Amino acid sequence: MAEWGFLTNHLHALYCVARHPGIRIREIAENVGVQERAAHRLVSDLVEGGYLTRRRIGSRNFYELHPTQPIRREGLDEVAVGEILDVLLRREGDQGTPAQPSGR
Repeated sequence: MAEWGFLTNHLHALYCVARHPGIRIREIAENVGVQERAAHRLVSDLVEGGYLTRRRIGSRNFYELHPTQPIRREGLDEVAVGEILDVLLRREGDQGTPAQPSGR
């Protein structure tokens, strides 16, 4: 049986950006478990889909998350990606309070 998981690579990349808006593509690749080229494609897909805005400051890219965008799944389009990230980031908040994804 092939290995599978509950989080897509796209959501995992969004999670990385929500935690660290100035994260490098190399770091996203390491966290998601993909090659840098694949991580670049993930981020490009998220930018093209309206989930992220990429800003260049000096030699670095910084990303702004758009948490009100719906998740891309038929039948679940009323769920915003920020709602999913809130759950994933909750453990990082103070005493059970959800941490806010960047861009809110």
